[in-house]
This record gives sequence, C-alpha cells and structure tokens, in this order.
Amino acid sequence: MAHTAEAGRDGPRQASARVVFFGTPEFAVPTLRALGDLPGVEIVGVVCQPDRPKGRDLALAPPPVKVTALGLGLPVSQPTRLRDGAVAAWLSAAQVDLAVVIAYGRILPPDVLAAPRLGCVNLHASLLPRWRGAAPIQRAIQAGDTQTGVSMMQMDAGLDTGPELARREAAISLDETSASLSERLAALSAALLIDKLPALLAGALVPVAQPDVGVTWAPPLQKHEGMLDLAAPARQLRDLLRAMTPWPGGQLQVGAEVWKVFAEGAAVVEAEGAPGTLLAIDGEQCVLATGAGGLLFSEMQRPGRRRMGAGSALRGARIAVGSRLGLTPAAPSSGGVE
Repeated sequence: MAHTAEAGRDGPRQASARVVFFGTPEFAVPTLRALGDLPGVEIVGVVCQPDRPKGRDLALAPPPVKVTALGLGLPVSQPTRLRDGAVAAWLSAAQVDLAVVIAYGRILPPDVLAAPRLGCVNLHASLLPRWRGAAPIQRAIQAGDTQTGVSMMQMDAGLDTGPELARREAAISLDETSASLSERLAALSAALLIDKLPALLAGALVPVAQPDVGVTWAPPLQKHEGMLDLAAPARQLRDLLRAMTPWPGGQLQVGAEVWKVFAEGAAVVEAEGAPGTLLAIDGEQCVLATGAGGLLFSEMQRPGRRRMGAGSALRGARIAVGSRLGLTPAAPSSGGVE
C-alpha cells in the first residue's frame, strides 16, 4: 500500500500518496501542473475525455490535459465508458489513495468514487451550493453575481452535491468575461489544491454538508443563448455578453444577417427609445435602446468580414441612427390567396 514506510538515506520515510487526476479542458491544466509539483505525491495516471474533432477539417485533436500530461511524462487514459467496471478495477489494482477531479466533464459512477482509499475530491468553480453543474462561471456572470470562487468537495453520487472540504472566494468585476474569470479561477483552483491537499491526505480536513438553501443550477451553454433580445434591460444584456465570451459569443439580428457583438467595452448608459433603436454612433462606439436603458458597445463583426469598431461596421453597412436592430426579419409572403 502507499502508506508503508520506505527506507531512505536518513532512515524510514513515508511513501508518496498515489493520486489519479481526472480532467479535460484548459481550465484543469494549472491544477494538474500544481499536483505534479507537490512533494509526497505520485501521479499514477491521468484520465481525460477522448480526442474530439476540431477545426474546419474536423481532425481529431487531443484535449489540453492530455497534451500537458504527455509533456510531463504521465500515463494517460481516455475511456469511452465509465460504468463497465474497468476504471474502478484499475484504480483498485493501482492502490490509488485519492482521485483529484476538475472539469472532467462526466459524472463518476459509484464504483469509481469508492475505488480510491480516500475517495474522490472535486474542485468546482463556484461557491457551492450556488451554481452546481456544467457552466458555473458563465451562469454566475450572466446572473450579475459580484462574488464567486472555488469549492473543494468530497464527491458523492449527486451532481456537485458532496460535502465541502475547503473554499476560496473571488470577486467578479463588471468588465470580467467568462474567459478572464475562467483563467483566474483555474489559478485559484490550483492554489487551493496546493494549500489543502497535505491536510486532506493527513485526514485533517473535516467535510461540511452543503446547505439545502441557496441551490442554483448551471446547465451547459447553448449556441442560441448568445442572441441579444433588445427588449431585455441593458444591464442584463451586458451581463449576457460577458457570460457568452468566448463562446458562443454575442449575436445581434441586423436585417437579414446575424452580426457578432463583443463584450469588450460594453456598458450600460442612460438612454430612452424603442428597444432596438440605434440611438447614436460616436466614433467607434454606438448605443442601442433596450427594454431599460441603453447598451453601448464598441466592436462588431458582420458575417464574412473582420472584427472592427462598431461605428465603422455600421457605417460600412449604411445603417444610420434611427434604424431598428435586433428584429427578426418577417417571413416572405407565400403569394397565395386567402
């Protein structure tokens, strides 16, 4: 077992804790690197999702965790199934002490959760029980939250329902996007692991059950969610733009086309007008009327064109102040007789 003493130059020493890492996207990479740098830890394997088609040619591309693990000389497994018993059997045979899970992307079945001696711990990008689920960073920004963080929990069979072991808080600024907040929380996750893993391995962390109140859910993003409904308040639209950056991005109906609208420089201003009315073009900035207030933004992208200042894009398309944007084009008449 991993906790028998080994002979060293200075006498008996404690064997390294045998740890398996579960993770897939770039968000998990800092934690994997941090785990590899911790003394007294041996990463006996890295588990990530299979390679996926990517790019215009749909060539198979390895996930970032796989690339990082191979660069560190770590063995990688990419199972297509978790419920056939093979992963649980491997964890048991490898005498794994602990599994560290962050953004793996699949629910671990009970036999996998029970296989490591100390079970499985998850690093989740929210202050649980708020924003359980797949997209906690995006949903927090979309909801206008000003506070978030990272929770370390002992995993159970539920979706992000296990007792909490530790947490770190982080503020959300008004210019934060999902991209920038993801980068910060990825680093915070790694720092939390470095700080708390020794105590966890020593049995010094006491799990605390999550409260039953304050539970919210963070379902995966859908591409259509980036479409701006200008009947909504400007503040809500600004937060939506921030949440949908980098994917799926803000989208705005402009005549028969759907343009991209970017969160950088977006702001809420005092303005009145029918929702969707282009109220002003000032240099590269423009202001659209919304259901409450005005939405100012600085960059747009027309289909087939490059990203540019909003003023240049609108002038190039000959869209003048007073035009109505964000309206779904009327369906063409069938020409039939009623």
